[in-house]
Amino acid sequence: MANKIIECHELSKHFGDFKAVDQITFDVKEGEIFGFLGANGAGKTTAMRILCGLSYPTSGEASVAGFNVYKQQEKIKKHIGYMSQKFSLYDNLTILENIEFYGGVYGVSREEIKKRSNELVATLGLEKEAKKLVGSLPLGWKQKLAFSVAIFHRPKIVFLDEPTGGVDPITRRQFWDMIYQAAEDGITVFVTTHYMDEAEYCNRITVMVDGRVEALDSPARLKESFHTHSMDEVFYQLARKAKRSSD
Repeated sequence: MANKIIECHELSKHFGDFKAVDQITFDVKEGEIFGFLGANGAGKTTAMRILCGLSYPTSGEASVAGFNVYKQQEKIKKHIGYMSQKFSLYDNLTILENIEFYGGVYGVSREEIKKRSNELVATLGLEKEAKKLVGSLPLGWKQKLAFSVAIFHRPKIVFLDEPTGGVDPITRRQFWDMIYQAAEDGITVFVTTHYMDEAEYCNRITVMVDGRVEALDSPARLKESFHTHSMDEVFYQLARKAKRSSD
C-alpha cells in the first residue's frame, strides 16, 4: 500500500466569521493523481495555499511530504512544485533563462541545471526556441513549459491550480500526457480543474462545497454512487447545494 504524502484532519481556515475551509479530512497517496474540485467559492484555493505552505490554518492538522503545515512551511516549499492558472514564468526572460532561474531557486546545482535544461528543451521540442523570450510563445507552450519547470527539481509532489485554463482541447490532452508521465516517475500530482473530462483522468477526486468535503472517491465509484455515467452530473448534483459564490 502506498504511503500517504498529504494528510489532513479536520483542517479549517476562517476569516472572521467566514469559514473558507471547514474541517476537511482527506489524504493523498504517493504517486497518485488527485483531483481537487469545487465551484468558485468552494474553498479550493484557500486549502491549496495552506498545503503549499503559503497560509496558516485556523485549526486542525495537516502534513505535506511529512512536514507540518504549522511549523515547517519552508521545508514544505522545498519539497513541492507549484503551477498556477495565471502563468508563472517570466515573459521577459528566454526559455533557458527561466529554466536556469527556477532551477537555482529550487536549489539545483549549476551542473545539474545545465544537463537537465538541455534534456527538457529537447523533450519539449523547443531547441530552436530555447533563446526566445517566453512572452513570444503560444499559451499552450507556456503552460507545458511552466509545468516542466514546476517539476524541474524533481519534487515529491506538484500542485497544479487549474493548469489548463484557456488552452485548446488538443493541448489539454498533451498536458495530461505530461501529468501521467510525472506520476509514472513517482511525482504525486494534486490538481484543481473546472473541466469534468479532466476529472476522469484522476485516480481519486475530492469535491468541495462551501468549504467542506462533500465527496471523495474514484471517478467510477462517484458516478456509480450518484447513479450517472457523467462526472458533469456528479459535480452538478453536489455543487447545486452551494450557498456561496466566490472564493
